[in-house]
Amino acid sequence: MAKKSKKIRAFADKVDRKKFYNIDDAISLLKDCAKERNFDETIEIAMNLGIDPKHADQQVRGMVSLPNGTGKTVRVAVFAKDDKAKDAKKAGADIVGAEDLLEKIQGGSIDFDRCIATPDMMALVGRVAKILGPKGLMPNPKLGTVTPNVEQAVKDAKGGALEFRAEKAGVVHARVGKASFANKKLVENIAAFVTAIRKAKPSGAKGTYIEKVSLSSTMGPGLKIDLDSIEQAA
Repeated sequence: MAKKSKKIRAFADKVDRKKFYNIDDAISLLKDCAKERNFDETIEIAMNLGIDPKHADQQVRGMVSLPNGTGKTVRVAVFAKDDKAKDAKKAGADIVGAEDLLEKIQGGSIDFDRCIATPDMMALVGRVAKILGPKGLMPNPKLGTVTPNVEQAVKDAKGGALEFRAEKAGVVHARVGKASFANKKLVENIAAFVTAIRKAKPSGAKGTYIEKVSLSSTMGPGLKIDLDSIEQAA
């Protein structure tokens, strides 16, 4: 344990907390630190936005498909019947059902990361809204998780579709890959995420919209990123 702490301190000494890092340099630095771990660290992005999510016209929420996925295996549950249920299973959904799925959720069995539903199932899904909602799992038509095209929705979820939502302080967090990813793939994912946040700029946002961007790995410190370098690298 002491040895690991020594390595963490040594890496922290390399970091300039006041510096805005070029995206390529930041990724290389984080990956260098991750080599010391015995697991594949997650690379995460945090963006401070000039918004107040308490106001309806300053909320930021949406979905983005990362071109290279997140590196995480996503378990998908689908509320559907008949042909739509077959489509969901064909696309790779982990759990497909209707009343039986409802009962599992009501019984506390929530072993999935994304929940999708066909429109005709929403009356049923509404009965567990108080369970799914607080966990961020409630299907939503604005996010493409309430749709008749469950096959595509499942493929998107499995392929790297990521939901984002600004927290109370106006900060958006997301995983953008793994330390084992090639630098180019991480840059492509990060650029795609930043672009999605730009497109989601709410009408009520005034002044500077993207105030700060930082990257971190699971056990590494946060690095402030030069926003222009992301766009140039992409």
